[in-house]
Amino acid sequence: QILRELVPGAARIAYLMNPKTADARSFVKEVEAAAEVTATKIEVLQASSEGEIEAAFTAIKQSRANALLVGADAFFITRRDQIVALAARLGIPACYGFREYAVAGGLMSYGPDLAEGYRQAGVYAARILKGARPADMPVIQLSKFELIINLNTARKLGLAISRDFLARVDEVIQ
Repeated sequence: QILRELVPGAARIAYLMNPKTADARSFVKEVEAAAEVTATKIEVLQASSEGEIEAAFTAIKQSRANALLVGADAFFITRRDQIVALAARLGIPACYGFREYAVAGGLMSYGPDLAEGYRQAGVYAARILKGARPADMPVIQLSKFELIINLNTARKLGLAISRDFLARVDEVIQ
């Protein structure tokens, strides 16, 4: 939805996912369900190696996708420079799951605030070190999400970012 807001004419969005991720299939179903609501065609592309990432971007170019959604995946984070560079080379607006992509030059990211997760892990560790039993501690899920936009990348892509959109952004990278 956020990607469609920035690229309103995006009728075809490529979704890059790692099939080796444990929840890969459920993520695909969620993305496809969201796309159905907005009558957006989703092209699912799989990659679990550097070469497959290159091949996926070749497929994106051939399919003439209007935008790209990159799955939140540990492997992709390690390849973020490659992915951001390929998206820039194609001139395709892309949304990523972690802020590190926007910092590396990606258009935008929307995902959990990992710093908050690290703080929560520290609180848990402290409680355990003070004698708390891990089995008695509640499971905590990250609930704070952050929207980051890289305005320099938006300018390069020729995207106009509305003031309303900027008002919702948690961090703007100049």
